[in-house]
Amino acid sequence: MTSMTQKILLIEPEKCTGCRMCEVACSLHHEEECSPSKSRVHILKWEGLGVDVPMLCVQCDEPPCEAICPVLAIHRDAETNAISIDHETCIGCRMCAIACPFGGITLDMVGKRALVCDLCKGDPICVKLCPTGALQYVPATRAILMKKREAAGRLEELMGKFVAP
Repeated sequence: MTSMTQKILLIEPEKCTGCRMCEVACSLHHEEECSPSKSRVHILKWEGLGVDVPMLCVQCDEPPCEAICPVLAIHRDAETNAISIDHETCIGCRMCAIACPFGGITLDMVGKRALVCDLCKGDPICVKLCPTGALQYVPATRAILMKKREAAGRLEELMGKFVAP
């Protein structure tokens, strides 16, 4: 990574209102069309409980998607530290999506390619347009990393309530 301070995406699900502004902004930014299915961030909604959770790549330190890719199309960007997919190399096998424990990789079924958050080259558009601060791009300080772990624990607990064993 360059001399810039390493930053991480911080997701605070309790702040998400489900407006889906992040999905629209992401698809417009990356695909130049309003197509939330081609967004790198997706809002999971539990209507009955009024719960909305932003789901996107959490930029794992040891990404299982990278390890499982049979054609080595997934790598970490040296400048932003974001996971990146080489679409020229990607064969659309879906192994990365299966390996991701957070649902951070989605598939563009039309283009037959995997999609992952690339942090918009270090300036995430979803963060800029999130009206509630549910998505933040912050320096990876110890305190923030601890907060991220707490949020992941809450998310795991929440998911456990909705996903059958």
